[in-house]
Amino acid sequence: MEENVIRDKKSLRAITKQNVNWDELAKDCVSFANAYGGVLIFGIEDKDNEPPLGQNIPNDLPAKLQKQIQSRTINVSVIPQVKTADNGSEYLELLVQRNVSAIASTSNGRYYMRVDDDCKPILPDELSRLLSDKGAYIWETQTLLNIGKDNYDLDKFTQFIYDINNSDRVTNFIKEKTPVELLEHYFFVPGDYLTNLGVLWIGKREHRAKLLYAPSIQFIKYDEFDQKVNKIMWDDYDKNPKELINCILNDISDWKEGIEIADGVFRKSILNYEEPVIRELVANALVHRPYTTRGDIFINLFPDRLEVHNPGLLPLGVTPQNILHKSIQRNPHLSKVFYDLKLMEKEGSGYDKIYEVLLSNGKPLPDTVEANDRVTVTVKKRIINKHVIQFIEKVNNEFQLKSKEIISLGLIAQQTSLTAIEFADILGLKEKDSVRTWIGRLQDLKLIKAKGRTKGTTYYVEPDTLKKHQFKGKTNLKNIPSHRLEALIT
Repeated sequence: MEENVIRDKKSLRAITKQNVNWDELAKDCVSFANAYGGVLIFGIEDKDNEPPLGQNIPNDLPAKLQKQIQSRTINVSVIPQVKTADNGSEYLELLVQRNVSAIASTSNGRYYMRVDDDCKPILPDELSRLLSDKGAYIWETQTLLNIGKDNYDLDKFTQFIYDINNSDRVTNFIKEKTPVELLEHYFFVPGDYLTNLGVLWIGKREHRAKLLYAPSIQFIKYDEFDQKVNKIMWDDYDKNPKELINCILNDISDWKEGIEIADGVFRKSILNYEEPVIRELVANALVHRPYTTRGDIFINLFPDRLEVHNPGLLPLGVTPQNILHKSIQRNPHLSKVFYDLKLMEKEGSGYDKIYEVLLSNGKPLPDTVEANDRVTVTVKKRIINKHVIQFIEKVNNEFQLKSKEIISLGLIAQQTSLTAIEFADILGLKEKDSVRTWIGRLQDLKLIKAKGRTKGTTYYVEPDTLKKHQFKGKTNLKNIPSHRLEALIT
């Protein structure tokens, strides 16, 4: 029972001691209400999974807790419940419901939001952003257009049912539902009308055009003088998100361009922009954009880079620095459809896939920039080190590395060596054990070595591994012991 973005554990003394800090508990409840909702667990210590033996919750405590929280908060709904653990002891759960339409605050006008396992204050200039996100959340299930549940596009409806029934990410329990039950399950239909999400996916063109705001996408290609040489637009609202992605992947011939590199007596083709990267960037743009904000998605192709511009800002709590790890759903029901139809990686792992593909192909990491009204992700075409490509491929074929291990090995191989601080800075890691999590089995497999301790630890590729896999990239003298350097000099 670990603490996370929707769960926090506290000692029972936090609400039974003589001077209870009710204001601090009110802050926690406000932060949950403004995020995903959550539960405060009283009576189980941080390092324990069960309450102490013989612990009982006083009969009047649940009502007292609820009264204190409600008197100190605005737009916060809490439900206290006494639970019995497997060891027979009691603990108290305080369920905090997510407020999807209003911003929760303390009674003295302070705002907070749950980020990871911490309560973060919301600054004044972030309030409008949070309110926008709440509007985006309820957008999916609204039925403001009053489009009848049977007034859908038959071809899109048929294709959706087919795709669900043929997806290996969908359980048999879901597949056994009737078509009507499937529409209800995916929040396309809550009653007699199609939701905005339903119109977006299976609605007719004239109905999709009335949505605020159905996605429009523009592809623009520039030459070396920044002059437009090609433009393709998908702005007639004829296509649903899946069809838009397929058009982008199939209708743009530039994705087939690349270079060849020597691979022994053979040659290996490396595309300028790999399909998994393009698919994930476009899917992220469609899934995570606020549909309450006007603006086209732009895919700008330059001679040296690809830029994907998405209208709106990142969800509150997500930054360009932590985007690899942070997972905050702005459109959770749309995300579910994308994942079940295999249009994107699992929530929170999409950027992992982008990093893995780029580093496996010897390319730099993507650059994410948040401007005033949009987020731009830039992917460079150039290959930093072609020898890394062959090295990663050979090592991965031998050891079947995990995604995080490929990313870590690719970073270290590109940079020759990385300190723990540099590694954490590149990937935006904060937790003390995160670096070890990303390194995974690399040390046990003798693919990398480490010297130094704690934050001063330096990771580098095992020299014998480089020799075994005929790595011909540049190396340096940083990892050669001083006594060997002296021998070389003399």
